[in-house]
Formats: sequence, C-alpha cells, structure tokens
Amino acid sequence: MPKLRNSTGLLAGLSLLLVPTIALAQDTDSRGGFLATIDAFFASLVSFLSNILFFSIQGVPLIVLWLIGGAIFFTIRMNFVNIRAFKHSIFVIAGHYDDPSEEGELTHFQALSAALSATVGLGNIAGVAIAVQTGGPGAVVWMTLAGIFGMTSKFVECTLAQKYRQISPEGHVSGGPMYYLRDGLAERGLAPLGKALATIFAVLCIGGSIGGGNMFQANQSYQAVSGIIAMPSWVYGLAIAALVGLVILGGIQRIGSVASALVPSMCAIYVIAALWILLMNLPEIPAAFGTIFSEAFTPKAVEGGFIGVLVQGIRRAVFSNEAGIGSAAIAHAAARTKEPVREGIVALLEPFIDTIVICNMTALVVVITGTYLEPGLTGVSITSEAFGTVIGWFPAILSIAVFLFAFSTMISWSYYGERAWTYLFGEAQTQSYRVLFVICVFIGSVVNLGSVLDFSDMMLLTMAFPNMLGGFILSGSVADELNDYMSRLRSGEMKVYK
Repeated sequence: MPKLRNSTGLLAGLSLLLVPTIALAQDTDSRGGFLATIDAFFASLVSFLSNILFFSIQGVPLIVLWLIGGAIFFTIRMNFVNIRAFKHSIFVIAGHYDDPSEEGELTHFQALSAALSATVGLGNIAGVAIAVQTGGPGAVVWMTLAGIFGMTSKFVECTLAQKYRQISPEGHVSGGPMYYLRDGLAERGLAPLGKALATIFAVLCIGGSIGGGNMFQANQSYQAVSGIIAMPSWVYGLAIAALVGLVILGGIQRIGSVASALVPSMCAIYVIAALWILLMNLPEIPAAFGTIFSEAFTPKAVEGGFIGVLVQGIRRAVFSNEAGIGSAAIAHAAARTKEPVREGIVALLEPFIDTIVICNMTALVVVITGTYLEPGLTGVSITSEAFGTVIGWFPAILSIAVFLFAFSTMISWSYYGERAWTYLFGEAQTQSYRVLFVICVFIGSVVNLGSVLDFSDMMLLTMAFPNMLGGFILSGSVADELNDYMSRLRSGEMKVYK
C-alpha cells in the first residue's frame, strides 16, 4: 500500500478503496450479498480462533481466571495501592505535580482522558446491558469487584509503560506492553521470551483496535443514531469513517486534546441523566440492590448458573475498563513525567470512573426499569429504552452520547493499534495502518452485531495473556519503585507546582 503524505492523500486513497465497497453495499441488504459475505467471514474467523485461544476449567474460561487472579495478586503485592493512593491520584490529575519541563507529549489529565476515551464508551452503555441481560442482575456485583481489583492491574501496566518507554529526538513517545515486555524481560535474562510476548501482544492489539476499539463501536453507534435519523448503514459508516480519519491524522496530541474536551462533558451528561432516573425511582432502589446481591450468588434462570453470572460480570468489566489487557499503558506512556509510579497512580482512576461509577449507573437504571427483561431488545437498545421510561426525549440525547462515546473510543484505539503496528513494521508504515483503520470503521457499521462482539471480546481479552505474564515477572521492581515513591511523598521531598 503506498504511503500517503498528507490528509488530502489519505482521504483520496480512502475514497478509492471505499467506493467499490459502498457500491456493493448499496445493491444489497443485511441478508445477502456483500453484507452477508462480511458477516460470514467474521463468524468463520471467530469460530476458528476461539477454538484455539479459549478453553474452560470447570466451566470458567481460563482468561477470566487469568485476569481476576492476576488483579488480586497485583493488589496484594502492591499493598492495596488502589485504596491508599486514591487521594493522591486526584491531586496529580488536578495538575499539582505537572512539571512542563519533563519529557512527554501529554499532561497527566490528557493522558487519563485519552485512556478513558478508549474505555468509557459502549462497554458502559451496551456492554453492561448485555451483561445484565445474559448474566442476570447479579453480574453487576462481579463486574464491580473486577473493577476494584482491576485498578491495580492498571497501575502496574501503566507504571511499566512509563519506565520502559522510548522518546525519539523529535520528542515523540513510543511505549506500552510491547516495550516493557521486550526490554523489561531482557533485563532479567529472558530476552527471547520478551521478544515473543511483545510480538504476540502487538498482533493482538492490532486485532483489538480493529474489533472492540473500532467495529464494535461503529456497529452499536449506528444502531443508536439510526433510531432518530433514518439512514442506510453504509452512509453512516462513510460519514463516521471520514470524521475519524480527520482526527487520527494529528496523532496522540490531537487525540489527547479532543479527548480531554469530550470525555468530561460526556461522562457528566450521562451520570446526571442516570442520577435523575434513579431519583425518580428512589423507592425501587433498595429492591434493585437486593436483586443484584441475591442473584450474584443464586442467579435465576441464567445459563451456567453461578459460574455463568460470574463470567459475564468479569468479562463485561474487562471489556469496559480494559484493566489487565495493556491498552491504556500505550496512552499513559506519553504523559509528561519522570516518575513512572506517578502515572501508574493516575491510571488506577480509570477502572474506578469507568466501572465502579458509570457502569454501575447503567446497571442500576437497567435493573430498576426492568428493560433487560423485555423481548426483542439487545445491547444499547436496552439502555435507551430504560432511559426513555422516565425521560421521554432522552433516547435522542443518548443517541448523541453513544455517537460521541463511540467516536472518542475509536480515535484512542486508533493510536493503540498504530503504536502496535509501528512496533512491528516501523514508523514509515503509520499511514497504511490509519487507512486500514478507517476502512474498518465503515465495515463495522454494516456487519452483524454478534460476530463483531465475539471478535472484539476475543482479541481484547487475549491481549491479557502476554501483558499479565510480563506484569507478574516485573511486579517486584514495580513494588520497589512504589515503596520508594510513597516514602518520598510522605517525607515531603516531591515538589508541588500548584
């Protein structure tokens, strides 16, 4: 694929690649032709890869045991840093420790916003509804616990990303699991293993960026937007692909700027609306909590019983906050700081905001309104119907929020996949990845939800295998640096800028 030199070249190249696809989509519907071919391709790919990558132990997928077991291990190993450093993390993102002379491309707040823009999205809106529908209300308990322990997984991976990042003479940062797996394990005499794990992670990250970070977002946002604005899926796909393409050309600095503007306002609007619905249903809240906690251990009519509800809760938490899979470490590596632990402490806020606050808001609204029990509803439609029961006009606002959530997720994941792509193929191939990513935005808008969701989960969750293994091996050095950092913080050695 030829290298495109600027935005004009990128858009021109995209038009040449998309025109045949659009023409085929115009001549077919969701039941045949081009769309059926795309859907069948993803279904076959998911079936083939899932047989290789996933197997269960006593009914529990290995990946679930790996993630939750690792998160608990990290939490104990780091002496519950997710609790004892929580207050300090607030001061850091408020800018009290921002030194503009330090190397990096983003402030602590911008790095947090960029990472949150990749996690606060349809996993919070559609994913939580799917978890409650398929796993029952009890899935919320396990989703929340996974979020609490996942805070420490985020701390470990983002601390390592800062420690082993690389900065070019021009000031551009490259970091993330690819680098701390390769370089960190090499320091421990495990260079061949480190290189292998780094390569595997990079390949999976590219798959995750195209699946969960791209096509799933485009697919569900189209469902929401088409509910208020009738349009063919290919028209929507073309429009959002063009918008994503315009933003990702600017790299991580533009992505960070856009994310820091979008994410706080999106979260505020969504949380305020959820609180309003909960306030209107105040008498039902105790019963809703009772249902959630009772069905966490004695689920009713849930496939797989207790194991089924446990797996659904943890799986949705990971898909939402991405703790343990290493994606956010790529964004946090770009933060301006000389203290790796400090950025790790910033990162632990992500699962708290994403899962413990926003996901639980969605879950309570869905459980209280009972829309998860309504036949014919799935994904974002469950949440939209739940909000509509109290605020009749809110589904229209939710559709806009879904679009913005999806858009922000896509632009952040484009950067994650880009860094993995350049790790494998070099900086000269950056534009070729961006072209591929934008084309997949369009494809995600027109394929079937089931295949997209399965493909997304598979790629995202599998990233945790190499990432968490590296974290286990390097956890001792992270613990030592954490102890040193907290000691200096308590002694007052650290300079406060405001």
